[in-house]
Amino acid sequence: MGRSSKDKRDIYYRLAKEEGWRARSAFKLLQLDERFQLFQGVCRAVDLCAAPGSWSQVLSRKLRGSPGSPVQVVAVDLQAMAPLPGVLQIQGDITKVSTAQEIQRHFEGHPADLVVCDGAPDVTGLHDLDEYIQAQLLLAALNITTHVLKKGGTFVAKIFRGKEVTLLYAQLRLFFPDVTCAKPRSSRNSSIEAFVVCRGYSPPEGYVPTMDNPLLDPDAGLALSQLSGPSRVIVPFVACGDLSAYDPDRTYPLQLDPEKPYSYVPPPAPPIAPPYAQACFLRRHHQLASVRGPSCEGGPVRGASCEGEEEGASCKEMSVQGCSCEEGPWCKEGASCEETSVQEPSCEERGPWCEEGASCEEMSVQGLWCEEEEGPLCEDLCQLNLLG
Repeated sequence: MGRSSKDKRDIYYRLAKEEGWRARSAFKLLQLDERFQLFQGVCRAVDLCAAPGSWSQVLSRKLRGSPGSPVQVVAVDLQAMAPLPGVLQIQGDITKVSTAQEIQRHFEGHPADLVVCDGAPDVTGLHDLDEYIQAQLLLAALNITTHVLKKGGTFVAKIFRGKEVTLLYAQLRLFFPDVTCAKPRSSRNSSIEAFVVCRGYSPPEGYVPTMDNPLLDPDAGLALSQLSGPSRVIVPFVACGDLSAYDPDRTYPLQLDPEKPYSYVPPPAPPIAPPYAQACFLRRHHQLASVRGPSCEGGPVRGASCEGEEEGASCKEMSVQGCSCEEGPWCKEGASCEETSVQEPSCEERGPWCEEGASCEEMSVQGLWCEEEEGPLCEDLCQLNLLG
């Protein structure tokens, strides 16, 4: 897959790089502002879960402030973030009182006009679990927001819409009389992602902000946990962004403008220290090994590399994670590392990884092997997405 492949598949990813945004999510905040005028009259803004910084970029570029009140933007995240002009960065935990106090110190005791949060967990694919974890993250963002947001202020946060979203709407309405669920045009239709726009911050009478979130108290009663039937909370749902805008689920040609040739643009601010950096390096150099199938004896081992860079490497030296391998065209005594490369296996008429009569092209699909006897062909295995 070339570098331009994602540019074709994700038009907003490409536009973000061309316009200098750190992530495609910048367009989501811009489209939310088109619908709700979020930035009007805002001088102090807080971006929670800010990394890599695309929403902070939007805030620093779009906020105008007033002659007596210059714009102040604070970005908070657990991870380090590349500096942005006009943005104060706090590397801290949004569940800590010290983080809220540091935000207040930067604003010199003044409350914020706007708090935004585009944070999300690493999704598992289990929608119920993802929705629950995202709801807890949103409640943590709401909790720190009650420390720093002025009365009448606005809170914008990502939400995963699921069957239990009514409870979350009810919790937000305890603090905001105006709660709207919005779906920006740049958000994929296939995603359960949406955004809650909460306006007119008005905490309950006598409420004192605390990090001990009362909404998570198991002894708080069942009134908010049984919101079904007549008690169900329904909030308005709106779509944001011009209908003529690009479709995030569509593939576009690389050259959108006939008079402007396409050229690849690298990301403006790559991650500083991503935890997956080593895995990417190993994959790029064909050193990332994985084991496929129930057994690794003489069978579907993919991605292995020769440990011995010399002639005569043994089967044991060339196996993955100590797996033994039978003699065959891809692993045998006396063969050189180049000949036994799993990424580009040599092919014969018959071997332990393909059936007799298969062509070299069928047998050499990225190191995929078929069963020795009655079993699926390589082409069939490819269609089952066994290549990883």
